[in-house]
Amino acid sequence: MFKKVLIANRGEIALRVIRACRELGIATVAVHSTADANGLHVRFADEAVCIGPPPSKESYLNVPQLLSAAEITRADAIHPGYGFLSENSDFAEVCENCKIRFIGPRPEMLKLMGNKVRAKQAAREAGLPLLPGSTGVVKDPKEAEAIAREIGFPVIIKAAAGGGGKGMKIVREPSALVQAFSTAAAEAVASFNNGDLYIERYVEKPRHIEIQIAADEHGNIIHLGERECSVQRRHQKLIEESPSPALTPELREKMGRVSVEAMKRLRYNNVGTIEYLLDERGQFYFMEMNTRIQVEHPVTELVTGIDLVREQIRMAFGHPLRFKQEDILLKGHAIECRVNAEDPVTFAPWPGKITGYSVPGGYGVRVDSAAYENYTVLPHYDSLLAKLIVYAEDRPTAIRRMQRALGEYVVEGIRTNIPFHRAALAEEAFQEGQYDTRFVERLLASETGTHRLKKAIEETP
Repeated sequence: MFKKVLIANRGEIALRVIRACRELGIATVAVHSTADANGLHVRFADEAVCIGPPPSKESYLNVPQLLSAAEITRADAIHPGYGFLSENSDFAEVCENCKIRFIGPRPEMLKLMGNKVRAKQAAREAGLPLLPGSTGVVKDPKEAEAIAREIGFPVIIKAAAGGGGKGMKIVREPSALVQAFSTAAAEAVASFNNGDLYIERYVEKPRHIEIQIAADEHGNIIHLGERECSVQRRHQKLIEESPSPALTPELREKMGRVSVEAMKRLRYNNVGTIEYLLDERGQFYFMEMNTRIQVEHPVTELVTGIDLVREQIRMAFGHPLRFKQEDILLKGHAIECRVNAEDPVTFAPWPGKITGYSVPGGYGVRVDSAAYENYTVLPHYDSLLAKLIVYAEDRPTAIRRMQRALGEYVVEGIRTNIPFHRAALAEEAFQEGQYDTRFVERLLASETGTHRLKKAIEETP
């Protein structure tokens, strides 16, 4: 097994990797910006190296600094976590050239799936179902209009190198297409330094379903069921659950089987997540693939009983999968709420010092967080403060357990979106599992939803 792993990340995911390494008997190295010197990942790692000032490009995205830290600490592997450099093929390739194992897929797989147009082409060749749309990059608005008229409105324009909703525009009529194309291209250049766009049919009431994949270096590939990620705002996920209330056993088997077959054709390795849109008729379509551990991986861990980060590290070293597909059984139900340091109404980030902090507990409750009392939420990074995850024998019990846990969560000194989660879980559409990706939009627009949110804000400790 690896002797020492450097974690090229911060916060709760860095702490999560440290815990997995410790249980595997692997020494760990934390890296941190000057602003993160008091982070829990720094405290609990075996060694820590400061790699620069607070801005990410000068620290967590600084490849020479990361490699220098790995060299001076004699780390033989780097775990990128999620975000930052986790899906950067150049970084993975440099790691391999420096004889440091990158804990993730091969560089060529990162490169293939890192561009959405290339990923869609690879998915098509691998047999995955795709929404009608362009087969490659759309050159100009005139070509976009021709494709849109062929597949029918509404359509969605997306950035080829995109993510997080940047460079993404919904177009419902021909007259709006030119302006939307121009705006999407400008956003794509500003966000990703790449203005390439593609276009596909827009599904009005989609559900966002993702399939978790695990693949070793010996050609063994399995899936670990699905996660429902439809509760999202501006394409940012807020609540995830497993299994999805939308899938029948037959549809689950089909989505898993198709996903595994495609990954075998592509010779995928390590963990990854294939993201699909599920339409009102139960048809599913490939959207993209995330070639890393996901923020929401704990819900899969709880319903399968498998430590995904531990398996990720084992597979990166060369160990074969310890499980066959028939060993994977989904048991019970898990829900994750992303607790963000942000205003629960406007969703504006809310950095600052936490003056009081108490996490919920009890049977079936898990909190993945690097926050603590007197911890300062920094304005330089993502607003994710914690992941609150619950597990129960069935979905109704899991919802009640999450509601109880949210009511116990105390964060003082800053604002969080805990009241939003309490309001969302009380909505009839969520309780019945009859929701889609516009759930949050409808909640915030309805009188009942806004009343619930206001009440939740008043009652939040």
